[in-house]
Amino acid sequence: MIIVIDALNKHLFSGVLDEMFRLRARVFGDRLGWKVNIQDGKEIDEFDHLDPAYVVGLDPDGHVVAAVRALQTTGPHMLADVFSDILCGEPPIRSATMWESTRFCVDTQRLNRSKDRHSVSYATCELMIGSLEYARRSGIKDIVTVIDPVMDRVLKRSDNAPYDYVGQTVPMGKVPALAALLDTSEERVDRVRKFAGICHDVFLSDDEALALFNSKRVVSFPEQGRSSRSDTGELTALEAYFLEQIRAAETDSELKAIYDLIDALPREISAERKTVLKSYPNSLAREV
Repeated sequence: MIIVIDALNKHLFSGVLDEMFRLRARVFGDRLGWKVNIQDGKEIDEFDHLDPAYVVGLDPDGHVVAAVRALQTTGPHMLADVFSDILCGEPPIRSATMWESTRFCVDTQRLNRSKDRHSVSYATCELMIGSLEYARRSGIKDIVTVIDPVMDRVLKRSDNAPYDYVGQTVPMGKVPALAALLDTSEERVDRVRKFAGICHDVFLSDDEALALFNSKRVVSFPEQGRSSRSDTGELTALEAYFLEQIRAAETDSELKAIYDLIDALPREISAERKTVLKSYPNSLAREV
């Protein structure tokens, strides 16, 4: 499940970003041995202060399991200002229709090595699909990405092979680094979807992503009216979020929109729990 975080909505997702930066520290600092700046367990560099876009993958439990950063190439970016040795003296690529994709990482500790929805392979392909589709919808035709040889092989195995490379491969930390070019064509996205068996829309709305991320916290069911624990059991934060929205609804259309959102989350809330939520009286919810 993919969420896009940029300058317009990043104030809503500070918790998601913190978890993403911690994941980056483990991957690029600890595992790959890159010379990155890590403070308080988070890897943040100067390009994170330029309001880039982040494409972030969440697992069904609301944890950040994958992420990648997108930067415009018309301004400062890593290939031009950090990895310039790759370019062999050639000028950096600058184009209004090309983004730089960097800091692609997946949580190999939380994910497994099988082929299910909790696997490294699934999260990797879902992030590829999300980043390519987001770029294409934003008018971007090509992506230049700084990767290591392992990621290059992952791209090729996922039927997402680069169409070309830039410059040369140079040493960096424990692994070499190289720059690859990817188009954002529908054909490329379709190939990755077919490889991974992902047919559905991978994107979450801001409200869905916030509810899912916050669902990691468990709270008690409110002790009001007929809402007994014996009837409903423990209430997760995701369910509490919807109760808060029901309580705040002022019109029938607003209430219907909340019910539609509940129905749109087939995996996070069981059918039985959905029935409990939607049968919870709006007047009673206002008292919670």
